[in-house]
Amino acid sequence: MKANGSVFKYGDNVDTDVIIPARYLNSSDPAELATHCMEDIDKDFVKNVHKGDIIVANKNFGCGSSREHAPIAIKAAGVSCVIAETFARIFYRNAINIGLPIIECPEAAQNIGAGDEVEIDFDSGMIYNKTKGTQFQGQAFPEFMQKIIAAEGLINYINNK
Repeated sequence: MKANGSVFKYGDNVDTDVIIPARYLNSSDPAELATHCMEDIDKDFVKNVHKGDIIVANKNFGCGSSREHAPIAIKAAGVSCVIAETFARIFYRNAINIGLPIIECPEAAQNIGAGDEVEIDFDSGMIYNKTKGTQFQGQAFPEFMQKIIAAEGLINYINNK
């Protein structure tokens, strides 16, 4: 499994309230949530994101409240993967549960810039910055997690078994 896209770069402590602001939590429709994804931190995100693009952030991505809406909004906006130095634990679990690939890799998070073209190999955890000609070893997904992501989430994975 691979991801390939252009990077949107953010800093430390991107919390779930800026990923999907609370004022939009009256909807659980992924397409509706996607239209407001990241708007409080990057008002042009939804206008500029394309299917397959990648979010790269620093420490503690997804901190704050435990809402599952945050990874749903990111995935529905077309983001193929989030790379960060570290993730908040509840966001990490919610992302895997809904089938959004995320990779912890401090070196990649520090050295990949906004607009860089990046390719990720989920089998090996390798992250290739095609713009700068660099590569980083991220945490590869265990096989069972790859199956959950391939099934588009835990519920689909269980239902398909």
